Amino acid sequence: MAATTEQTEETAINSMPHSQPGRRVTVGVDTHKDVHVAVACDQLGVRLDELRIPTTSAGYDQLVQWATGLGRVAAFGVEGTGSYGAELARTLRRRGYRVIEVNRPDRATRHRLGKSDPVDAEMAARAVLAGVAAGTPKASDGDAEMIRMLKMVKDSAVKARTQALNQMKAILVTSPAQVRESLSGLTDPKLLSRCAAFEPEPLTSPAAAARHTLRLLARRNLDLRQEVKTLHDEIGRLAASAAPHLLTIFGIGPDGAATMLVAAGDNPDRLRSEAAFAALCGSNPIPASSGKTNRHRLNRGGNRQANATLHRIVVCRLRWHEPTQHYTQRRLAEGKTKPEVMRCLKRYIAREIYHALCPQTGAPEAVKDLESSS
Repeated sequence: MAATTEQTEETAINSMPHSQPGRRVTVGVDTHKDVHVAVACDQLGVRLDELRIPTTSAGYDQLVQWATGLGRVAAFGVEGTGSYGAELARTLRRRGYRVIEVNRPDRATRHRLGKSDPVDAEMAARAVLAGVAAGTPKASDGDAEMIRMLKMVKDSAVKARTQALNQMKAILVTSPAQVRESLSGLTDPKLLSRCAAFEPEPLTSPAAAARHTLRLLARRNLDLRQEVKTLHDEIGRLAASAAPHLLTIFGIGPDGAATMLVAAGDNPDRLRSEAAFAALCGSNPIPASSGKTNRHRLNRGGNRQANATLHRIVVCRLRWHEPTQHYTQRRLAEGKTKPEVMRCLKRYIAREIYHALCPQTGAPEAVKDLESSS
C-alpha cells in the first residue's frame, strides 16, 4: 500500500508542468472541511495545474511542494481563511508565504462559468492576480484567537443562563399554588438560591415535578454564572496582555476590548490606516450618489459586533464623559442631528481604538481633547 502511494505521488510530481526560470506562480485554494482544491496560474494568467489535497499537515506539505515545483510562489489566494482555510493560512504564513483572503465568486460569475471546486480555486487565483483580492487575513495564532474562543463560549453560557432563568419563571406561572405562593415576590438571586436548595423527592405529583425542574434549572443557572465569571476574568487578563492601552480608553471594559481585539485579529497592523479600521467596524461614511444627487450615508456593513461596541461606548460617554457632552452640545448648536453627532463620535472612538491596537502608529490628533476634533 505504501509503495502504491509513493508511486502515485511520484507520478503526480513527474506529470506536473516543469518550473521555468522567472515564472511567478499564484495559487488559488478552494477550501472545504476534508479536502482543499488548488489551482496555479502564472503571472500572465495561464492556468498551469490543479491539485487536490487532504486537510492534514501532510496535505499542506504536498501543496507547498507542488506550488514551489511550478515556479516562484508570489501569493496564495485562500477562500474561507476564518473557517475551513484557517489552519492552511496559518501554515503558509508561518512558512513565509504571502496569503491573500479571497471572497467567493459573485453569482453572475458562477452562473456564467459554472460551479465546481477547480473553477472556484482558479477564480481565487485570478482575483489575486487582478488585484481584486488584496486583503491580508486575520492571524489566529495569538491572544486575539484565544479571546475569540473564550468569548464564544462565554456568550453561549450567558444565553443559556438567561434561558434557564426564563424557563423557571415560565414554570412558576403554571405551577400549583403551593409552589407558586412559596416563591412569589422573590428577587432573582433569592429565587435561584431557594430553588437550588430544594431536596430531591419522588415525582408523585405536579408540585413535586415543579420543584424538581426548578431545582435543576436553578443549579444550571448558578453553574453557568460561575462559568461566566471565570471566563470574564480570563478574557480580561488576555485583553490586558494583548493591548494594555485599550482598556485605558474611557467606556471600554473587558468585553468591549475583547470584541475589538477579535475584530482586528492578532495582526492589527494588516489594517493600513485608521480609516480602514473604521470601515471594518462599519463606522465610516460611504458615497451614495446618483445622477445630480451627491451625498454620503453610513456604512451598514463591517463587523456588527464591533459597531455595537462603539455604540455602547458612545452612549456611556454621552452620560458620563464631560468632553463628549461639550462636543455634543456644540455640534447640536451647529445644526447637526443627534444621529449625526453619534456617527461622528463613533468615528472618533474608532480612531482612538486603532491607535491603542497599533501603538507604533503614534497618538492620534486631539486624542485627549475631543472638542478640538471635527
